[in-house]
Amino acid sequence: MKLHKEGRTVIIIAFLALLALAFISWYIPVQFIFKVTIISPLFILFLLIIWFFRVPGRKCDQIENLVYAPADGKIVVIEKTEEKEYFKDERIQISIFMSPLNVHQNVYPVGGTVSYIKYHKGNYLVAWHPKSSTENERCTIVIRKDDGTEILVKQIAGAVARRICTYSKVNDIAPAGRELGFIKFGSRVDVFLPVNAKITCKVGQKSVGRLTVLAEL
Repeated sequence: MKLHKEGRTVIIIAFLALLALAFISWYIPVQFIFKVTIISPLFILFLLIIWFFRVPGRKCDQIENLVYAPADGKIVVIEKTEEKEYFKDERIQISIFMSPLNVHQNVYPVGGTVSYIKYHKGNYLVAWHPKSSTENERCTIVIRKDDGTEILVKQIAGAVARRICTYSKVNDIAPAGRELGFIKFGSRVDVFLPVNAKITCKVGQKSVGRLTVLAEL
């Protein structure tokens, strides 16, 4: 396991702040137990920040007809819906809610080539709100497989998240499981599949990025 590059500055600032507060509290003329009471919550917060930016070492099997989870979290939506931005037709939407304790790295769910990408400014509704997919800050990425099938992935900011990081560019080669971006502090990822896709996951299921199979194409 390693730490994500998006967390380096945050972790350094948090460590320096913890060190400064610990130094100051150590010289406060109070009993030792009170010093520990001051420092302990700050130390726990620092550990949580490190935990948030972790990147586990996982490998994707990259089987051609499978759609893998693009993120860790909980599957909260599986439904047919009209995708209005790119396809403008009916698709199967699978939504994964990412809590602040989940790994927040996002990966390509299928292998192919990036054919479309667009960032949208927006609101910060809670990530499980039905309108968050169309009204929140978000970034849409479409991957075209070698057989022409296209899969849409949408990174969506939540009530806490205030920054979506997307590394994809149009015409990028996108192997299944390769990193496409990162969302800071609580968010959601939607995947839009063809209506004839065979869904292999269920609502309420825990998803593990790169490993959990969402569907077969």
